[in-house]
Amino acid sequence: MKKIGAVVLLLLIVGIVAGPAFAQGAAEAGKPPEHVATAIVIAAGFSMAIAAGLCGLGQGKVGAAACEAIARNPGAAGAIRTAMILGLVFIETLVLFTLVMVVLKVGY
Repeated sequence: MKKIGAVVLLLLIVGIVAGPAFAQGAAEAGKPPEHVATAIVIAAGFSMAIAAGLCGLGQGKVGAAACEAIARNPGAAGAIRTAMILGLVFIETLVLFTLVMVVLKVGY
């Protein structure tokens, strides 16, 4: 657990330090330098991969919990199924928001 906390702290520090580094003015108006454009594409790929992977894990947990709940109480299957679908929609919406942000950022 300490390793995960250390990695998250390191990523937070790198994110804070990277902001001022990339805040320098671009040479051409409206178009970032080549190394910044490359970094944006790489970051977009990583963000989409992380979002999709964690979405898959979350949806798997929701599905497993719903199946277990229906197995314990078959009479409440309709309400459980409705709650499960709503939860899956919320999880998938986060990935779609990430996709929209990736398309907006990379499609400059």
